[in-house]
Amino acid sequence: MHKDYLILGGAGLVGLQVCRLIARQLDPRRVVVASLHRVEAEQAVQKLQREFGDEIAFLPVWGNLFVPRKYANTSRTDLLGDAAIRNDLMAAVYGEFEDHYSDNHLVQMVRTHRPQVVVDCVNTATGLSYQNVFDGAHKVLDWMGPNGFDPKGSEDMEHFLLSQSVPQLIRHVRFLHRATTEYRTRVYVKVGTTGTGGMGLNIPYTHSEDKPSKVLLAKTEAAFGHTGLLFLLARTPNAPIVKEVKPAAMIGYKAVKTVQLRDKHGNDQVFTPRVQQVEGTMNLKEAPAEYDCTGDLITSVVDTGENGVFTRGEFAAITALGQMEYITPEEIARTVVLEIRGANSGQDIISALDSAVLNPSYKAGLVRSVAMSDLRQAEERAPLPSVALGRLGPPELSKLLFEAQLLKEVFGGLREVLFDTKGNTRHADQVASLLNKHLAQSTVRTVAPSIGIPILIEDGKSFLRGPRINVPELSGHQTTVDLTDNDVDRWANKGWIDLRPQNMSVWLRRLGTMVEARMELRDMGSAAATTQSYLPTEFEIGEVVAWIFNNEMGGYRIK
Repeated sequence: MHKDYLILGGAGLVGLQVCRLIARQLDPRRVVVASLHRVEAEQAVQKLQREFGDEIAFLPVWGNLFVPRKYANTSRTDLLGDAAIRNDLMAAVYGEFEDHYSDNHLVQMVRTHRPQVVVDCVNTATGLSYQNVFDGAHKVLDWMGPNGFDPKGSEDMEHFLLSQSVPQLIRHVRFLHRATTEYRTRVYVKVGTTGTGGMGLNIPYTHSEDKPSKVLLAKTEAAFGHTGLLFLLARTPNAPIVKEVKPAAMIGYKAVKTVQLRDKHGNDQVFTPRVQQVEGTMNLKEAPAEYDCTGDLITSVVDTGENGVFTRGEFAAITALGQMEYITPEEIARTVVLEIRGANSGQDIISALDSAVLNPSYKAGLVRSVAMSDLRQAEERAPLPSVALGRLGPPELSKLLFEAQLLKEVFGGLREVLFDTKGNTRHADQVASLLNKHLAQSTVRTVAPSIGIPILIEDGKSFLRGPRINVPELSGHQTTVDLTDNDVDRWANKGWIDLRPQNMSVWLRRLGTMVEARMELRDMGSAAATTQSYLPTEFEIGEVVAWIFNNEMGGYRIK
């Protein structure tokens, strides 16, 4: 059984119960309790140590999972208030993935503790949606006049960019994927949310703003966007087992207490009201010092953890039959632990999606062969071969299809690329020479450069190009790049047709593997029919490239 656990949001209402149930039922060796703030993580660990003693190692860690580690303990107000930090954060969200992967706080947490199981109880959707992209949009729109954007609004624009939930979620899940794969996490369980406590668009509740709340609906958008990304993660080779438990009711509660409170504006006092006539103007915000204070705002409330505190009236309303109703954190934790153990709780959203989506069908497989046959016949009558348009990416797809097309035009079959008519093995130099000679009479010579795909010829010193080049991709207003040998090698690997001997060596090696796998299929039957098998009997360029995606680029489906 798993021994090392990382509980994100482990000091929260649900997270703490998950820690307790893991300690009671799963015999852990170590439970890392992560929270946003240090004091929360340390207090949670103290509670757990008092309850379970020293047999289990409970370790507190803290910080913002979505930012570089050096900013993990900086408040969002301070992050957004510093221009240099905003620049770093925008780079971390929108910049090159590889440049920022190692610096991310979540990645470093996984790297440090190497958990076998991660349970994510962080209220991610709430945190992202209440960065309030709508407020940011209004501020930016205020700076946009008939003459264009006022440079004075650049800070508001940066705030707006940093409040976008989609880029942050995508980057977060990609970091999670790489880290959990690299450091061999076996199970990842997300405690998610519907965003509305299971209610519909008619939900009467918000986080204090008026309804219908755009921000609350943005929370649902983030919640199910997150689910969609986890659905993809669960279908990714070598990723951990991925599950999501999604409560569809209000979660509570932690305790009932009588304390001094603050309203949504931060006020913690009670004032004697003034009388104002219904005429003239009304000031919506006056100084509290101008009013007589009668005491502190002290009352009895129920503490629901991350959802805040509710008075008796509020709690009775939101949990009433037909309203948001109610689920306990212990019930959620029980489901999480069942899923970690591999039991079929019936509450895993990812499994539910797997069972509900429409998968490839037998009929479609039959119809595919008809479509391929019709395409071959139509291609014979068309002025140009049906190879690639460059509309379907990645750039490697078109590059590989055109290279395969040239090999097919010159040699006809897979074995013929590998061996000459006397059965002698062909060498890369010979293959490259034959392809370059054939290029002059092939339509590939004109079609590929016309759609943005250069052809790097045999000596690697020159290439054929058209009006536009797809790789490298340009950003902003950039239109020129320097040509260096290293860059050309990288671009050729990414999206240029490469007729150099070094690339022909790659093709000879992969075609040899494909031919060998095809022979095994004949000798071993269906047991050999895998993604490593090349199934067609002829040189079909699309099947060849699909084989490359399956076996060299890791781009295959597992469900």
